[in-house]
Amino acid sequence: MNIGQAVRKRIIDLCQSHDLTVNGLANMCGVTQSTVNNIVSGRNKSATVSTVKKICDGLEMTIQEFFDDEVFYDLEQEIK
Repeated sequence: MNIGQAVRKRIIDLCQSHDLTVNGLANMCGVTQSTVNNIVSGRNKSATVSTVKKICDGLEMTIQEFFDDEVFYDLEQEIK
């Protein structure tokens, strides 16, 4: 799994655990629905750190908590 796929999975998992739709998450975070939808659908393969931080702020979690998940533990090498 690469970083884009891991961020996508983490966002989907957080939506499920907080009983949120993707659009509900976007509204909470002040991120456009199209941005979050593009990340979750895989059209956007590299979410910015700023977008991830806004998602964290909306969910009242730190960026460290966002990335402290097993989905990020065994990522593929990005430079090949």
